[in-house]
Amino acid sequence: MSHKPSVLFVCVHNAGRSQMAAAFLTTLSKGAIEVRSAGSQPAEKVNPAAVEAMAEVGIDMSAEIPKVLTTEAVKESDVVITMGCGDECPYFPGKRYEDWVLEDPAGKGVDSVRPIRDEIKGRVEALIASLIPASA
Repeated sequence: MSHKPSVLFVCVHNAGRSQMAAAFLTTLSKGAIEVRSAGSQPAEKVNPAAVEAMAEVGIDMSAEIPKVLTTEAVKESDVVITMGCGDECPYFPGKRYEDWVLEDPAGKGVDSVRPIRDEIKGRVEALIASLIPASA
C-alpha cells in the first residue's frame, strides 16, 4: 500500500475518549496508520482516570496533552471519527466520517472508565480491520 491511512479522533475536550482511541490505534496498528486526536474545546489535561485505565492494559498516556481541533487536521485525515462533538467538527467531502456514540468518561472514576476503554478497543480493532487488509 503506497498510502498510509490516517485517522483523526475528535471529542469535545480531547481528554478521554479520543485520547484512549488514539492510544489504542497507535499501539494496535504498530505504525501502519497515522493517528491524530483533537478536541473542539480541549481540556487542560488528559483525564487521570483514562490514563489509569489505559495503564492497566499496558498503554502509557501520561505524557499526552489535549490538542485543539484544526481544519488542517481534518483535511489531512482519511477517516474522521467524532465522539460527541457534533456540528463543531468541520466537514470535507470525500472523507470517511464515523460518529462513535460513547459515554463521556469526564468526572468518572477508573471503575466507570474501564467499560468505555474496552468498548473503544473493540471499535479500534474493527477500524484497523477496515483500513488494513489482512495479509494471507
